[in-house]
Amino acid sequence: MSTIKSNYTRALDIKHGRVDMSHGSGGRAMAQLITELFASAFDNEFLAQGNDGATLPQANGRLVMATDSHVVSPLFFAGGDIGCLSVHGTLNDVAVMGAAPLYLSASFILEEGFPLADLQRIVQSMAQASREAGVPIVTGDTKVVEQGKGDGVFITTTGVGVVREGINLSGDLARAGDKILLSGTIGDHGMAIMSQREGLTFSAPIVSDTAALHGLIATMLDSGVQLRVLRDPTRGGLATTLNEIAKQSGVGMMLHEAAIAVNQPVEAACEFLGLDPLYVANEGKLIAICVAEDAERLLQVMRAHPLAANASIIGEVVQDAHGFVQMTTKMGGRRVVDWLAGEQLPRIC
Repeated sequence: MSTIKSNYTRALDIKHGRVDMSHGSGGRAMAQLITELFASAFDNEFLAQGNDGATLPQANGRLVMATDSHVVSPLFFAGGDIGCLSVHGTLNDVAVMGAAPLYLSASFILEEGFPLADLQRIVQSMAQASREAGVPIVTGDTKVVEQGKGDGVFITTTGVGVVREGINLSGDLARAGDKILLSGTIGDHGMAIMSQREGLTFSAPIVSDTAALHGLIATMLDSGVQLRVLRDPTRGGLATTLNEIAKQSGVGMMLHEAAIAVNQPVEAACEFLGLDPLYVANEGKLIAICVAEDAERLLQVMRAHPLAANASIIGEVVQDAHGFVQMTTKMGGRRVVDWLAGEQLPRIC
């Protein structure tokens, strides 16, 4: 018994240690991993309850809940990692519903042999992103799979938020005549991942745009403009997201290529790899659809926020029984911006 106690009380060898099957067994090793690595990083009053779930105070307003699984490869990339990405991604899914995010949960699937130092780095990144966002991680779960049956670490996060009175945003509310706004450049996250996978280097680095958008969205909601739809264009990029909204609302859209900004290194990487930036994932940008008369005011509100300094009006909603998304090109022509066919960029978020 004294030997068991001694093994348990010895601190985890995070620098040299690796995940093993005992860390998912439900025994002492798992308790130690949770206590020394997860709980110490995520520490807050709700997590400290130490139960199978968190007891939370009652919220006033309509609740929004969103969940997302993160399987990005590589786990660490320019501008972020799977840790902060898992926090930002779920916060943004809650926020584009018009909700103020309140709480997060996190579930980890760890592969046997994964370095504890890398796990600690990921967990600390999550903790920092959570603190900066003001949204605590209040409960979670950990499982371990045999070596070769995972890919280091997969993370699933779930978020809960509350929608204030008078806010109603949904993908089926776009109407002909509305304006479409975009908060900044497209393709940064997806090409940060792909350029690292392919070993591409450019004169200027490509950095992921991963960021929590709920502060920007709160500012937009506070402005009093009549917003119809908010959406973050992640997998499938801007083009696929707009096609989803057009289908939901039963409308068409006309975009203007000259108004859609792409950073030069991203454009170069897309050209080299034969990719269209319209379909490349973003993790820190949003699409806003609002009534036409409020578009210029909303644009100025967005540009005043650091996460949307390069915001632009990129098009308008039009009547179209077919629900086509089209675009006027820089050359003066017109093209259909169709749904993404297949998977352009696997394991991107």
